[in-house]
Amino acid sequence: MHFDFSAFLVLATFITGLIWLVDVLVFKKSRLAENKITNAATEESDHEPVVVEYARSFFPVLLLVLVLRSFMFEPFKIPSGSMMPTLLVGDFILVNKYAYGVRIPVWEKEVWDTGKPERGDVAVFRYPKDLSLDYIKRIIGLPGDEVSYYNKTLSVNGEAVTKLAKGEYPDKSASLMQVPMLNFEQVLGEHTFDILEQPSSFSPEGTIMVPDGHYFVMGDNRDNSNDSRVWGFVPAENLVGRAGRIWMSWDSDNTRVRFSRVGQSID
Repeated sequence: MHFDFSAFLVLATFITGLIWLVDVLVFKKSRLAENKITNAATEESDHEPVVVEYARSFFPVLLLVLVLRSFMFEPFKIPSGSMMPTLLVGDFILVNKYAYGVRIPVWEKEVWDTGKPERGDVAVFRYPKDLSLDYIKRIIGLPGDEVSYYNKTLSVNGEAVTKLAKGEYPDKSASLMQVPMLNFEQVLGEHTFDILEQPSSFSPEGTIMVPDGHYFVMGDNRDNSNDSRVWGFVPAENLVGRAGRIWMSWDSDNTRVRFSRVGQSID
């Protein structure tokens, strides 16, 4: 069963806030009145029930986390190598939640349009085949674009996206396939980034039009990515946010921090 942390956070914030509010408006007054009658305490020495004490302590913290996580930034961990070399397994990233519109938590209904995805953005989205899963890929095609991929050449609206060879990827150990990989630099929109290719491998090919309200995405590890070439488009309502920075990075054994990656901007 998938644990929905957003729903839990909203529910916990609501319950703790309700308990605290009801106590302030109803029960606290009656407790203070009893204290005056018995000469046992003043308002400053009011003994709250344990449940009220916990609710009063946790509510502000939960509310702050809810606001930050729902409307500003949310942390994610990179679980696979599909976005190598831009993102590695063990990278922890912050995702800008307001880049593609402000949404109500849990219901995910947009209430404020703050921007749209651009070609080349690295975006987190809910996997269309299983909404409980979060995926991260690079946005290649916008609504109305024609995207082609043949013989490892990407074209958008009939124009090939050029790539500059940079040699063999140095970190072979990071490849799940354990075969030589070639590194190329590409420019798409306002973004300059690296991609990986395996010369001997085959990737799905074809030409497709991106429908309205949808996006075409690909992984930077072009021959080792489960993306729009396989399962189709990402609906706009599935977008979670734009990847911003790497805030922590552990090696494959989770024993060493990759300090050189901490703080890197994700392009």
